Amino acid sequence: MPGAPARVTQKPGSFRHGSDHAIEGTELTAAALTFAASLARPASLLARLDTPRGGVVALILTTCLARLAFAGLTGLGIDESYMAAAGRTLRLSYFDHPPIAWWLTWAAEQLGGPHNDLVIRLPFIALFAVSTWLMFRLTAALFGECAGLWAAAALNAAPVLGIATGSWILPDGPLDAALLGGTLCFWHATRDERAAAWPAWIGAGLCFGLALCAKYTALPILLGLGAYLATTKTRRVWLARPQPYAAAALAFALLAPVLLWNAEHGFASFRFQGGRAFGRSLHPLGPVAAASGEALFFLPWLFVPLLILLWRAARTGPADPRSWLLVCLAAPSFLFFEIVSLQARVLPHWAAPALMLALPLLGAAIATRRQTSRALRFAMIATAITVTAGLTFVTSEIRYNWLPDVAEDFALGHDPDLAAVDWDSLQTELRQRDAFTPNLVIAATRWLDAGKIDFALRGEIPVLCLGNDPREYGIAAPLAAYAGRDVLILAPRETLASIRARFGAEFDRIEPVPPLLIRHAGKPAMMVPAFLGHELRAVPARTTLR
Repeated sequence: MPGAPARVTQKPGSFRHGSDHAIEGTELTAAALTFAASLARPASLLARLDTPRGGVVALILTTCLARLAFAGLTGLGIDESYMAAAGRTLRLSYFDHPPIAWWLTWAAEQLGGPHNDLVIRLPFIALFAVSTWLMFRLTAALFGECAGLWAAAALNAAPVLGIATGSWILPDGPLDAALLGGTLCFWHATRDERAAAWPAWIGAGLCFGLALCAKYTALPILLGLGAYLATTKTRRVWLARPQPYAAAALAFALLAPVLLWNAEHGFASFRFQGGRAFGRSLHPLGPVAAASGEALFFLPWLFVPLLILLWRAARTGPADPRSWLLVCLAAPSFLFFEIVSLQARVLPHWAAPALMLALPLLGAAIATRRQTSRALRFAMIATAITVTAGLTFVTSEIRYNWLPDVAEDFALGHDPDLAAVDWDSLQTELRQRDAFTPNLVIAATRWLDAGKIDFALRGEIPVLCLGNDPREYGIAAPLAAYAGRDVLILAPRETLASIRARFGAEFDRIEPVPPLLIRHAGKPAMMVPAFLGHELRAVPARTTLR
């Protein structure tokens, strides 16, 4: 198993000084243009591909094309539909997460229309291309460009990063790009204790502020920066200088819209996300379950070596400031979620940004240890082939629904692709029934169904969310605003008895109406029970806190 990369030497002259500490925003564009120009000269192209930079540019271009195809051929997932639909109104912040991902989705919809899956996903695909380049630049600054190439490849190979973060509408896309950019700036700002390094410190503050505005899980990661400065002898001098405090002030100043929104809404978002870290009972095997899920999402043959490298770097400690920086960023967040899993459910992707920041260790290990790197290189190539084949299978099935043609037909409601299929046929069904009227209001019983329904209806009909977990719908479409209206309730897998038992007190009466059919590639996929609730009663606004 690979050891700590502490002995990897940095090439002379690879660090920048003065104002060049700030990230050059044109680097990736210039590299891509140079690469494109070399396509006309095969010999030049081969020469460029044989360099780490050329390899990274080729990696970015090929993976971007794959993600564009994936984004254009598949519908939005549950979280994606919810964010795109519930976030149609521009706000300072939102119930589930800070606003960056919501703002990007809103802006993409303004440019490409309310129902263009590819256009809505474009900002997140572009951000992951930037993240790949930043991973290369960060690792190159720490351990050399060859290590940077392998770290960038590992970033794209891990499914939770390369597929979910790299293609889907999720807060993790802007979070990861901001964390990588901030870490690169921070490294350049602190590596020379004799320089003022104001541009790099300002860059770090901007990037880390954007990370906080993308997802709250940035906070435990950023707390590691203070620990790094306090425990690293050659960096401790910065604690007596104004630059780190100015950068921190800038980062938290960018968080002002989130703080203001929460203050106006009873700190609903903070209470909701904070409440998810506390359960009512002890789960001794929680950390095992959490780590197993993380390993599966990250791929075990990347996850296990990464933890070993982190452990060895932690044992080396501040003696190697490069690897110690990655430990200080990755370990606190990872351990935090392991502790939380003792009493609450931890989703496997929550710790992924922290583990991502440890990937330079893996890149360095692959680049510098021939014996172990041969096995890891084979594993990564095999991973690329396996992931590509799996994505091709899944994408073609979601797009064309060919599986029932070669296997037994799925019963209605048991189509495995329903979460990744846009429910557009609901709009067609409602139009055929002449249901589109100015007074029509639709409600779902769960936030995830509300998102799928709302996205399919393109915002043409108000969509509410009944129940105790409305998420953003509790703020964007409060039930009290529709008191006295008749509501068409669309409730997958519900019955008249269950609907009356749960929501009978909120209506004058509830009666069944003919169900609606969701189609997948033209084939029946799920029958959605429908009920008409007469005269919605005024009820207190409900906001999920757990």
